[in-house]
Amino acid sequence: MPAPKDFGNALIGAPEGSDIELELRLESVHDGILVSGTAAVDIHGECSRCLDPIDYDLDVDVQELYLFDAATTGGEDVEDDQMYEVQDEKIDLEPMLRDAVITQLPFQPVCREDCQGLCAQCGARLEDDPGHHHEVLDPRWSALSGLLEQDTSEKTTDTREER
Repeated sequence: MPAPKDFGNALIGAPEGSDIELELRLESVHDGILVSGTAAVDIHGECSRCLDPIDYDLDVDVQELYLFDAATTGGEDVEDDQMYEVQDEKIDLEPMLRDAVITQLPFQPVCREDCQGLCAQCGARLEDDPGHHHEVLDPRWSALSGLLEQDTSEKTTDTREER
C-alpha cells in the first residue's frame, strides 16, 4: 500500500506515496478480526545533528484486534481510544500502521551515534573541522572589558613618561 501523508515525525518518516509492504494474516475470532504480520517501510529523513540524509528499511511486527462492535464488548461498555473497529465489514489499516511504525521511529534521528553535528554559532560542520571553536564572551562582563582597555592605555602612558 502507498504511505499516507505525514507518515512519520518532523525529521524522519516514510515519504508520501512510497511503498509499505504488508505481510498480514487476517483471522476471524469471536470478538472481531485479528490482524497479525509485518510491515516493511522505507524510511527517509535527516540527522538531527548534522542534517545529513538518513535512509533505511524498517520492519515492524503488528498484531491488533479489530472489534465487530467496539462500543459493547461482552456485555460491558468499553471506552478505549486504542481499539480498532470493523466498520461496514471493512477495516482501516492506516491507524494501526501509524501506531506501530511511528512509535518505532527515533524522535531525534542521528546518522551515527558519534555525529558531532554543526557549530551552533556559524553552522560549520564539526566533522570536517575537529578543532573548530568560537570565543564566546558573556555580555554581562562587557563593562569589565572596558576597564581592562583603560588600564592598558594608562600603562602605555606611564611607560613613555619613565623614559
